[in-house]
Amino acid sequence: MYATERHARIIDELDSAGRVSVATLSRTLDVTAETIRRDLDALEAAGALRRVHGGAVRRAGLVELDLGERERRNSPAKRAIAKAALDLLVHAAPAAVAVDAGTTTRAFADLLAEHVPAEGLLDVVTHAVPIVLRLQDNRALTVHAVGGVVRPETSAAVGLPALDGFARVRCDLAFIGANGLSAGFGLSTPDEREAAVKTAIVRSSRRTVALVDSSKHGEESFVRFADLADLDVLVTDRAPDAELAAALEAAGVEVVLA
Repeated sequence: MYATERHARIIDELDSAGRVSVATLSRTLDVTAETIRRDLDALEAAGALRRVHGGAVRRAGLVELDLGERERRNSPAKRAIAKAALDLLVHAAPAAVAVDAGTTTRAFADLLAEHVPAEGLLDVVTHAVPIVLRLQDNRALTVHAVGGVVRPETSAAVGLPALDGFARVRCDLAFIGANGLSAGFGLSTPDEREAAVKTAIVRSSRRTVALVDSSKHGEESFVRFADLADLDVLVTDRAPDAELAAALEAAGVEVVLA
C-alpha cells in the first residue's frame, strides 16, 4: 500500500472515530509502527491532524464551528443529555443555577423553559442570549442575564462584564459545555474569552455538571478552562474510553450516561 493510500485510510478513520492509535493502525494497515508514526508526522505537518501520545486526534477540535452547524450535530445525543441533566436538577432542588452557552446547554434550557420547581422560584444565571430568550417567559424562573460583548459565533457575552457578573454570584449548580474533554488536558474550548467565562462559571458554583456528548471525548481544543478535578458530574451519551474513564474516576467525577 502506497503512503498516499495509507494517509487516506488514516484520515477516514479519524473522521469516523475522532482519534487513532499507532498500534491499531499498524495492525489494520499491516505496516510497522515506525511507518505509521512517519505517516502521522507527515499528516500533522500538512495540518490534517494533531499528534498525541500513542496516536493522533482530529484537528477539528481546534476549529470553532458556527452555532447553526453545531446545533445540527449529534442532536439526539444532546437532547438525551439535556433530559438527564434536568433529572439531576430536579433531584438536587437547587435555589440557583448557572447555565453556560452552547448547543447542549441550549437543549437543556429548552427543557428548563417548561420546568416548574417544587418549591419557590429558581434563579438562573446565564451569559447566553438564546438561553435568556428561551427562559424569560417561564414565571417560575428568575433569569439573570450576564452582560458583555456578544460573540456572533456562540451568541454568548464575553469580556470583563461577563467575568464580573459571575464573580458576584454563588450558584448551587453550574451546567457547562465544552468542545473538548480529555484525560490529559481536561475541558477545553477554542476561544480564550469564552474559556475565561467558563472558568468563572465553574468558580461561581458549588457543584459543576458538564454536559458533553461523546464526540468530544478525547478531543483537545485550544484553551483549557477547567481540570477534570473541577467537575462533580459528567453527563454524556456514551461511556468514555478506558483512559478517560480512569482519569474521571481518579478525579472523583460521577459519570451519568443519558
